[in-house]
Amino acid sequence: MMNDNRHRPQTVSPVWGHFVTRHRAFTLIEILIVVVILGILAAISIPQFARAAEDSKLTATLVDLGKIRRAVQVYQTRHDAVLPPIVDGALDWGPLTGNGSEYMSAPPTNQFVGGDNSRKVTVRNSPDSALHRDYGWVFDPNTGEVWAACFDENDRLLEP
Repeated sequence: MMNDNRHRPQTVSPVWGHFVTRHRAFTLIEILIVVVILGILAAISIPQFARAAEDSKLTATLVDLGKIRRAVQVYQTRHDAVLPPIVDGALDWGPLTGNGSEYMSAPPTNQFVGGDNSRKVTVRNSPDSALHRDYGWVFDPNTGEVWAACFDENDRLLEP
């Protein structure tokens, strides 16, 4: 068996009566390998975080959509099948939101629209067919149906 001293501390001549030990340091190749491995791990994990952010936007929008739909149903039940008077282009849901409203404390926000338009309601009888940032919600005054802007009739996000 060959004596391999590469991994053992090397002793240097005595200094003031003490032996000084020198430890082996990492080589440039070893450091580069670690950096490459860390880079690969970062490349794998960063898209996961981006996807998580997109999923949270989707969940938040669908939760708000459910709140609006329930508020419209409760309003309709309490007012003898009359739908709430929603104004086209309004930034709120009329009697469903605002101070003292018993339905929703604040206008919901569509996370895929952004800005003030994310709260804006348009009055129409069908969901969107394309992505846009003009308004956040669609309300059908004839049926009481509600859709999130940028979503289809099955509450799926429209593709770009």
